[in-house]
Amino acid sequence: MANLNIKPLADRVLVEAAAAEQKTSGGIIIPDTAKEKPQKGKVVAIGTGKKDEPITVKVGDSILYGKYAGTEITVEGKEYLIMRESDIYAII
Repeated sequence: MANLNIKPLADRVLVEAAAAEQKTSGGIIIPDTAKEKPQKGKVVAIGTGKKDEPITVKVGDSILYGKYAGTEITVEGKEYLIMRESDIYAII
């Protein structure tokens, strides 16, 4: 994991999305235009939480999040999502 100079604020987390599936379970190769947006990833940075709502995920957690959750950002050529902790459905 790279040392990022990004510190999410309040209840936000920075997530590295998992790679999109390249093949179906039957072995069919999926073209780039038809790939689904991944809905799982790894937490790479967390905010400090809100005064009455501490952050419950930690750096390194694998998570599931909503299909349209977060905002895509690019840092040092790598893509990440920044989202509110409430957009995270589960730790896996």
